[in-house]
Amino acid sequence: SIDYYNMFTSIFTLTTMSIDRYVAVCHPVKALDFRTPRNAKIVNVCNWILSSAIGLPVMFLASTAVTHSNIIDCKLIFPHPSWYWDTLMKICVFIFAFIMPVLIITICYGLMILRLKSVRLLSGSQEKDRNLRRITRMVLVVVSVFIVCWTPIHVFVIITALINIPSSTLQTITWHFCIALGYTNSSLNPVLYGYLDENFKRCFREFCTPSPSVLEMQNSSRTGATSRKFPQREQNTANTGDRSNQQV
Repeated sequence: SIDYYNMFTSIFTLTTMSIDRYVAVCHPVKALDFRTPRNAKIVNVCNWILSSAIGLPVMFLASTAVTHSNIIDCKLIFPHPSWYWDTLMKICVFIFAFIMPVLIITICYGLMILRLKSVRLLSGSQEKDRNLRRITRMVLVVVSVFIVCWTPIHVFVIITALINIPSSTLQTITWHFCIALGYTNSSLNPVLYGYLDENFKRCFREFCTPSPSVLEMQNSSRTGATSRKFPQREQNTANTGDRSNQQV
């Protein structure tokens, strides 16, 4: 259950990010109302709830069984006929966890590139041309890494569902390798966005090594806050002195 939960959460988050980028680039006016912190929290919560709902059937179907070698094996127990429900579940996972996300991500990024290309042709700006090349490169890398990382595990699952392959050490190693490769995609995405996104790199550099102008601005703001406090104290002291003189 946790395995499916983590997989769908990761894939749904990547798909949501592609839709968010599409809205920001192709519909900038609507993005002002749509891309808000409140909506971002709602979408993320929906992703987690949907992933949890998908993982619930797996949790109820999961059970343990003792093999011929007295090894406790955790597996899914399907209703009769088990081969039908097992195959149906794997095909559904293949469609909703791979085919549809790949289509959505590819369409969103493709429309985004077309939009940026049309803007560049109208303006003729070299800066927009550089931005188009940079975003195109990032899109190609992100989509390619997603396909490369998640294709082996889905192909392996479909093949084992349609063809009866005897269990062996090679099959077990291949299975674990495909699973690890799929989850590698989640750890690679922050690195890819950080390496290919110039805005992210600029903000990260400013965070690690603030420029003198930023430090001077922070110092001036602290000085201004301190100077606002001292006159208030002096004014309170003067008011106290006046009241004392009046009482005398």
